[in-house]
Amino acid sequence: MFPNTKLVLNVVLLAKSCKYSINFSQISCNFAQNFQKMKDYKRITITSALPYANGPVHIGHLAGVYVPADIYARYNRLKHRDVLFIGGSDEHGVPVTLKARKEGVTPQDIVDRYHKIIKESFEEFGISFDIYGRTSAEIHHKTAAEFFLSLYNKGEFVEKTSMQFYDEQEQQFLADRYIMGTCPKCGAEDAYGDQCEKCGSSLSPTELINPRSMISGNAPVMKETKHWYLPLDKYEEELRHWILEEHKEWKPNVYGQCKSWLDSGLFPRAVTRDLNWGVKVPLEEGKDKVLYVWFDAPIGYISNTKMLYPNDWEKWWKDKDTKLVHFIGKDNIVFHCIIFPSMLRHEGSYILPDNVPANEFLNLEGNKISTSRNWAVWLHEYLRDFEGKQDVLRYVLTANAPETKDNDFSWKDFQTKNNSELVAIMGNFINRAVVLTHKYFGGNVPQPAEDTDYEKEIRAEIARIKESLENNIENYKFREALKDAMAVSRLGNKYLADTEPWKLIKTDEARTRTILYYSLQLCALSATLAEPFLPFTSAKLFKMLNFERPDWESTTKVDLIPVGHKIGEAELLFERIEDAAIDAQLQRLENIKIENEKNNYKPQPVKENVAFDDFMKVDIRVGTVLECFKVPKADKLLQFKIDDGMGGRTIVSGIAKYYTEPEKLVGTQVCFIANFEPRKLKGVVSEGMILSAEDADGRLVLLLPKDLVKCGVRVG
Repeated sequence: MFPNTKLVLNVVLLAKSCKYSINFSQISCNFAQNFQKMKDYKRITITSALPYANGPVHIGHLAGVYVPADIYARYNRLKHRDVLFIGGSDEHGVPVTLKARKEGVTPQDIVDRYHKIIKESFEEFGISFDIYGRTSAEIHHKTAAEFFLSLYNKGEFVEKTSMQFYDEQEQQFLADRYIMGTCPKCGAEDAYGDQCEKCGSSLSPTELINPRSMISGNAPVMKETKHWYLPLDKYEEELRHWILEEHKEWKPNVYGQCKSWLDSGLFPRAVTRDLNWGVKVPLEEGKDKVLYVWFDAPIGYISNTKMLYPNDWEKWWKDKDTKLVHFIGKDNIVFHCIIFPSMLRHEGSYILPDNVPANEFLNLEGNKISTSRNWAVWLHEYLRDFEGKQDVLRYVLTANAPETKDNDFSWKDFQTKNNSELVAIMGNFINRAVVLTHKYFGGNVPQPAEDTDYEKEIRAEIARIKESLENNIENYKFREALKDAMAVSRLGNKYLADTEPWKLIKTDEARTRTILYYSLQLCALSATLAEPFLPFTSAKLFKMLNFERPDWESTTKVDLIPVGHKIGEAELLFERIEDAAIDAQLQRLENIKIENEKNNYKPQPVKENVAFDDFMKVDIRVGTVLECFKVPKADKLLQFKIDDGMGGRTIVSGIAKYYTEPEKLVGTQVCFIANFEPRKLKGVVSEGMILSAEDADGRLVLLLPKDLVKCGVRVG
């Protein structure tokens, strides 16, 4: 029998008399197996994907990688496990060089700027890295070069020559992102050599129509070059066994993507490239080349460990008693499940990852997050706009975590989760318990009387909640674990609502003492179990309780805060977020959407040619608006009274949507077609057509003369 099976059976028996619903599917022998497996390890190495240092971090990064990794690290520290949580900036690769070229600065200037922004944002947000390093550091260049040489000396690489695009004017080979041309799929003229951002198609540079160098603007030529390749096809069978047979417990989205790659067949992958920014290839014949960023970036986990623990870094990477876990987004699954493990295995001295709990993508307001289009919520901007509300975002991103499929972030949902859950459930319970204790017992934890069945049920429910939370975190189900943490406050709210101590105090002080004693214990338990998810709130709550965080394993005892302990005064843990703050964020996104539409706007194709004599038949004139108002029962129509220099006329125009204060148009001169055949619109005879242009965002804009002219003069 597994060591926790007895506890599971006890909880099942207790549940027969418990008022609260219990999710038995979360309490299983699987947890006992997982727990036993965890006990076999002496330490845990936790890595989080290295963000590119060519821009700040957004909520998609947080939800996919850094919040779940931080929850896992904090939880394991609370369990007294030896944890190393590694982060750092990925500072090589073409995106960095492209941004540097665009801004007219060096790649080092770019990575220095964004490394600082990213590192400080993570710190302020509470991501508890043990080290946050960078791949431009000397120790990383040395470590990555040594790793390459180790594989090279073992004969693991395959040398291959190939034809690649070359810019003759600049005398350099072109990375895929340095080549632009017409997309063969949709006809977009500014497709990159690896992807068309308009239609989303993956491309190779040779597929582009009329390719051109982004450096010189010239048409590139094909030229032969030599590179070193990792022979993934050679490793295919061992990878198939290791992943598909030995790691069936991996998340279905991770397992499924790996299976798809393996079933499609693996191919050798270049580990070097022709570029001048990155880790130099440590071979004489490769002196003008660098290591491909996908090869050197994961080695950054190792080099950052060396930076933190120069004398005993190897135990975190080479000791079989170390558990290695990679937190990444789904776009990195192939690198961390297939390529990096192949590098580690064939170097020969490293451990392999125990799990790679990759998440899917987080969308924003129903649309894919895009850094190039600025369609994102940037962490450093959030921290400025919602000062002191780090835990609100941590809570919402965890509750909406894209653990097995893409999910969506919306500002209205953000507001609802704060106001209806954090404020109304957790904040409300804590506040009531603390206020009532001060009101009736001077802020001292009261002596409880004898437990009733209700208190016995609470003890059983606490054991269940903690067991379920641990089960979920151990199995990387952070959304469910967050629900468990919040279940403590839900339990406390129900307890107070059912027992009504504010009424009992008049007739039964002993019972009131028991109720508030248990309520305060639930406060302390809530602060403890919520710490991995809401570290700032947890610290604030313990300060309010004037109590240090109890040992994690003691929380099932319930009796955490001793009788007679003096708690502090009540403070609001959370505050409501009003509509104005949310409206401001939605307006910002709307402005970004309009700007993107303008930037992407291309004029519609020109219509068929018309004869000059036909054009001359159209009589366009200038008139002054005398009156302008909405046509009754017609949301889209405005009625104009025009001084046309010929006695005046009425014109109806469908631009009401774009001119919501039509009276402000009075006195404005407009262009109109004077010989347009009259027609009746909503009962009004329109004697012409007001001329307008359609802007890039679809908005109709009136065509207005720049200078004042006489009414009735002809245009053209």
